[in-house]
Amino acid sequence: MTTPLHLASQLAVNVLDARSLLAAFGVLGVGAVLFAETGLLIGFFLPGDSLLFTAGLLCTGAADRPVKLSLAPLLVLAAAGALAGAQCGFLIGRGAGGAVMARSRSQRLHEGAKRAEELLERYGYAKAIVLARFIPVVRTVLNPMAGALEVPVRTFTLWQAVGGTVWTVGLVLAGYALGSSVPNVDRYLLPMVALIVIVSLIPLLLEALRGRRAAKPNGGRP
Repeated sequence: MTTPLHLASQLAVNVLDARSLLAAFGVLGVGAVLFAETGLLIGFFLPGDSLLFTAGLLCTGAADRPVKLSLAPLLVLAAAGALAGAQCGFLIGRGAGGAVMARSRSQRLHEGAKRAEELLERYGYAKAIVLARFIPVVRTVLNPMAGALEVPVRTFTLWQAVGGTVWTVGLVLAGYALGSSVPNVDRYLLPMVALIVIVSLIPLLLEALRGRRAAKPNGGRP
């Protein structure tokens, strides 16, 4: 007989753990998480990069694996969630302007908004929208920022679709390729997810270094 405590443990989901999310919700969960992370400011903490990579990896391997996903539905739902989320965030920003950001007390979110605005100013709309997909937090706040800054709808839609497709399909296929080529890859999953998180933070570190150099007199030269 299933006790309430046992049932609760089965239903418990760690939203910061990719495997927990995938075990609970499968490919539908991938689409929902990516929609929330890219379209709703409250989703900035969700593990988009590691979720995509892990989901691709779990499309391969042993048939007795607890979590087994199908590649084609995963690719479709991941891209759909990411693209729909970004467009939703853009429309929120276009309608509400900066009011939504002004109400948030999250320092991390405001730092991400500052980086998003700097990206738009430094690289232009097309490049910034594509690059933002690969930077945690920034990919959440750039979409409403683009709407608030009145980026043309056609321009935003085109380049967010390009960036979102490359980001989702690229990470899923990277996980799938690794899972197909490395036997018993599950034992290396945690180190690989940690590596994905570290790599995803590199653009943030580079931007921070560039900002510090630009702030120094003579571009940081003695």
